[in-house]
Amino acid sequence: MVTILFFGRLKEELGVGQYNLELSSSTDVAGLKQQLLAAQPNWREWLLDDRVLVAVDQVMATNESAVGGQAEVAFFPPVTGG
Repeated sequence: MVTILFFGRLKEELGVGQYNLELSSSTDVAGLKQQLLAAQPNWREWLLDDRVLVAVDQVMATNESAVGGQAEVAFFPPVTGG
């Protein structure tokens, strides 16, 4: 079971802070996004936004990063600083 966490504005927009997803096999972040979209198509705008950051097991990741069956994946909205 993969634990998926959403932070900041993503949490507000999606209406959920945590989502659990059973993977049929190991995948990468891009594959995980596709599985999430199959289950939650209304999340498309946010999951496919290239500015959204992702971490796998608390390490910043890319779409090519591996996601195992017991991973924790976190999505962060785009941030601005000042």
